[in-house]
Formats: sequence, C-alpha cells, structure tokens
Amino acid sequence: MTTPEVRRHELVIIGTGSGNSIPPGYEHVDIAMVEDGKFGGTCLNVGCIPTKMFVYPADLAWGTRRAADLGVSAHVDKVDWTAIRDRIFTRIDAIEAGGRAYRSGPETPNITVYAGRGRFVGDKTLEVKLHDGSTQTIVGEKFVLAAGSRVIIPDIPGLDSPAVAGKVHTSDTVMRIPALPQRMVILGSGYIAAEFAHVFSSFGTAVTQIARGDRLLSSQDISVSKAFTIDARHEYDVLLNTTVSRISPDGDGLRIDLAGPDGASSISTDLLLIAVGRRPNGDELNVTATGVQMDAAGRVIVDDHQLTTEPDVWALGDICSPMQLKHVANREAKVVFYNILHPDAPISIDHRFIPWAVFTEPQIAGVGLTQQDADAKGVRYVTAEQPYAGIAAGWAREDGVNFAKLLADPDTGLLLGAHIIGPEAATLIQPLIQAMSFGLPADKMARGQFWIHPALTELVENALLKLPLAGTAG
Repeated sequence: MTTPEVRRHELVIIGTGSGNSIPPGYEHVDIAMVEDGKFGGTCLNVGCIPTKMFVYPADLAWGTRRAADLGVSAHVDKVDWTAIRDRIFTRIDAIEAGGRAYRSGPETPNITVYAGRGRFVGDKTLEVKLHDGSTQTIVGEKFVLAAGSRVIIPDIPGLDSPAVAGKVHTSDTVMRIPALPQRMVILGSGYIAAEFAHVFSSFGTAVTQIARGDRLLSSQDISVSKAFTIDARHEYDVLLNTTVSRISPDGDGLRIDLAGPDGASSISTDLLLIAVGRRPNGDELNVTATGVQMDAAGRVIVDDHQLTTEPDVWALGDICSPMQLKHVANREAKVVFYNILHPDAPISIDHRFIPWAVFTEPQIAGVGLTQQDADAKGVRYVTAEQPYAGIAAGWAREDGVNFAKLLADPDTGLLLGAHIIGPEAATLIQPLIQAMSFGLPADKMARGQFWIHPALTELVENALLKLPLAGTAG
C-alpha cells in the first residue's frame, strides 16, 4: 500500500463562507480550499439568506392579523410550504453549486478544492478526510481558518433515540422539512429561536417556545427584551424558567417532559426545533496541533489584525468572533485579505460598534452597550426612549408599544448604545451606527441635518433630542 503524496500549497483556506472572498486578487498564489459542507457557509445555506427568505412571506402572513385594526379585511387562504421552500432552495442550491463549480473549474486554475473534513495533525499540516473515502495530507505556508460554527445539541435524555429521529430538527435542517407541522416546540430563547417562532407561527403552526430564563432575547437591552417577551406571548405560547427533562415518541409525534416553575409537566408536538446556539469549530479542526490557541469558550484567539497565536495563520468569522454575524465575518475577511499581502504593514479592525438585528415581529436592532452592560461595567450614561406612537409615521400605524432607546455619555454626548424594537428597526439603526463609528455627538446629529417628515427616521431624531446632555436644552 502506497502512502498518499503530501501536497503543498502557498495558502490554505479552510471554509468557504466568508473565506470564499479571499481568493479574488490572489491569482498568482497556489491556493487550497477545504470544505466539508456546502459552499457558501452558514449564511448562504442554513442561515441569514434562507431564513430571511422565509421571514418575508411570514411578515406578509402576519400582517393580515393587524389589518382589521386599520380598517382592512384580510386573511390568509393558504400557506403553501412546499412552494415557499422550493422557491428558496432552488435559488440557493444553484448558487452553492455554481460557487463550487467555479472554484473547481478552469476559471480558477490556481485553486485546488478539497471536499472533505480537515484536521491539523502537525505544524501547518492538515489531514483531510475526503468525501470519496480517501485521505489527503496538505502542508501550507499560510492558513486562513474560516471554518465557522456548528449547532449546539444539548444533552437531553431520549434525544439520541432512533424513535425520535426525523422529528427533531435544528436550524440546519428545519427549513427543508417536507410539510408544515401543525404543532412545533422550539427550545431556545435567542435570535435563531425567535426568528423561527415568528416564521412558523405566522404560517399557522401552533408554536410553543421554551426558555430557561425569565425572558426571551436576554442578550438584548433589558427594556427591549422585556417588551419582546410580552409581544411574543401574545402570538404563541412561551414557557419561561423551563427546561426539557426528557424527549420520547408519542404516536406520530413527540412527548416533551418539562420542569418548570409549577413543577413537572409535558406537552405533545409534531416537531421539536433545537435552537440553543452555535459552537465554534476550532476544536474539530484540532487547531492546537499547529500552535493556535483557543479561549475558554472554544474560540480561536486572534489579535486586532485577525492573526492567531501562530505566525502566518489567520482566522475570521464564527470560529473566532464572539458575535456570530455575517457582516462581522465579511469585514474580517477584508482585513485578512489585506494583511496576508502586506505582512509588514497590517491593518486592524475596530470591533467596538458591531450592530445586530433580529428579524422577528416586531423587528429588533441594536449596537453598542445595553443598559445592563453599562451598569455592570460602571459606565456613566444618560438614556432616553422615544415611542413610535410619538412620531407621525408611528401614529399612522397605530403603533402604541414599540420604541427606540439610546444611551449616551452625559458629558460628551457621544452615543454608547442604541436599541430599537419596531418596524424597520434594522434599517433605522444605521444612522446611529454611523454616528457612533465616526464620533458624532447626539446633539449635533439631531440638530445638524434635516429629517424627512413624516418618515420613520423621526424616531431617531426625537430619541436624540430627548437625551438629557450637558450643555443642551434636551
């Protein structure tokens, strides 16, 4: 039996999500790309893109529930799950296949694609178990670790039983199920769980969401988290301070045994969706074998230049970032791209003002410190809230519950955090991100430009004007 040849490459990229944006501009470099899953990574295949393609029709369906309040009689005749699913994945699967074919084809002769699972076995030495059953050893001069993250599967008795297989899903699989379930239990309280609860409940599924804590989206500002929890409980069942103690088959569905504030109980469901978070993949890559260190949370440690603790090994995205967001990975990829080419004059990345959004109903967006963050860190701040009902566009919508909340330094007027819950929150947050990123004080931002009336952006203007800052009239 002959030993497979060790292949050497100048640059090895592990992961084809944001890592796939590295090769353009490196046509002179011999590149290896290692991918165990689908081209495009989490965002394209099981994350941002398909979920938002489900969210949009869900928003349309949900809108009929409020139409009567505004004098419009509307209802949903049917939700064609198969048509929605197939429209989404016909498009996405074509992009994935096209990306793989392009990187493997004659258009990129400097790139070799290895379809398989890589694992470091020595200094800058990667062993890849290829999908065809063979093994290939790769040695690289430089590496980019962009292998992302994987879903967390909690240790629940009965979960690994073959009798429940096919009825338990994660965000990786639930969007491709054959039919819309009548009943669904969602385990988790973060943004992934919240978005799927919105989608399936809007489509008519009876959703029960189970949260260990006393509110949903607890990482959001406390005012937003509390408001969202109230909204969610109006739309579907929410069980707080509750854990799952066992899962077992129940006819054609599942029995979920619970431990909650009132003791033990159980519910029946057709499908269980586990959405308790994602774990970085540094351990599966065995990165310590090549000198790369990880922190206590399992994230690859990087400096401001995205360089790991090992020279000539960079990392980007979920494998190293505590904020598992595509726009973070994309920005980090640009930094890595530049720094590989310019090792003597690397650029850094400013992670202070990373925004986020949750595409639920209502929509949520934030940037910077939450109130609980500021309190925990002893940061001095003033705060202001502006309800949608207090601006013309919100009043026209009969919006009496949603709001924007700002935190600012009382002396400089610089924004410390911004949080919005309500229509178009992910868009409305952008001028506040810009103000924080470029050091624009709240008073100057509010008074130094025109704001369209009557537009939703007046929510931002009025929130800024309400901040009780030193040297201003408020």
